[in-house]
Amino acid sequence: MGMNMNSTLIIAEAGVNHNGDIQLAKQLIDAAKTAGADAVKFQTFKAEKLVTVTAKQADYQTQNTGVSESQFEMLKRLELSDEAHLELNEYAALKSIQFLSSAFDLDGIAFLNRLGMPIFKIPSGEITNFPYLRAIGALTRPVILSTGMANLGEVEKAMDVLVESGTLREKITLLHCTSDYPAPFEDVNLKAMVTLGHAFQVPVGYSDHTQGIEVSIAAVAMGAVVIEKHFTLDQSLPGPDHKASLNPDELSALVRGIRNVEKALGSGIKKATPNEENVSRLARKSLVAAIPIPKGTLFSPENVTVKRPGTGLPPAFYEHILGSPASKNFAPDDLIHL
Repeated sequence: MGMNMNSTLIIAEAGVNHNGDIQLAKQLIDAAKTAGADAVKFQTFKAEKLVTVTAKQADYQTQNTGVSESQFEMLKRLELSDEAHLELNEYAALKSIQFLSSAFDLDGIAFLNRLGMPIFKIPSGEITNFPYLRAIGALTRPVILSTGMANLGEVEKAMDVLVESGTLREKITLLHCTSDYPAPFEDVNLKAMVTLGHAFQVPVGYSDHTQGIEVSIAAVAMGAVVIEKHFTLDQSLPGPDHKASLNPDELSALVRGIRNVEKALGSGIKKATPNEENVSRLARKSLVAAIPIPKGTLFSPENVTVKRPGTGLPPAFYEHILGSPASKNFAPDDLIHL
């Protein structure tokens, strides 16, 4: 996948936030690159193949667009032409960011395959679309499968279809997702991402529809190797997804947060760092004389106490030395040694 295993693949989901305008789409690619994302993802569909002419919008679409129209009318405006795809694919290559897109029908899959797309991202809505899954499975490319709205049984069936069609199990990454825009925090159930990993023994990630960046960062701490997050140039633009998307500054903060958490996860071995070794000489304590102790006097709770620095006998030896005779004279605060 071109994925460094200790580096999360961060997919900046432009989706339809280009509003059908190729210049806006290029600006989205620029913003994703500037933020440090690994890939920028669009959506490949033809309205007439995706939806019936009479299908209604989802409630969130009507709320976010302020327009009551059919899904078809809305989606027709948000299409990217085949030529636009070629141009954006080249533009992303020029900017050294991976171009990705999700197809919504068999023609779209074939088109993206001709475009040479290295990873196929399957949207949550297609998890029960077996003809679609078979077409992607037969390409034998790495697959990222979003599992919004699905239960474990449905995920298992989808994985079986992909594998039976020719895709190796180890090439599949499952994304936990809550298909609600924006998704309320109490509906996220991030622990279900861990469940997916245990159940299917494949890498997992998170497709984040919450507001803000903290849930994606938490997902990385819980083992996500892919994060997908919607972004836009401006949350006030017209269109269905802008409101539940990050602006470019927020996307930068998300990438920074994820990269910092990756560094912080570490090896899992509990031991002092080289810097801590130095600090422990200051921060730990030693056995010291509480009062003058003449040579031959027995060490006792009255004449021995514990103070910094940690360069002498560790306080762990306190009980061990009580009752032993002092080998020399100790002044108050002198480090005690036997």
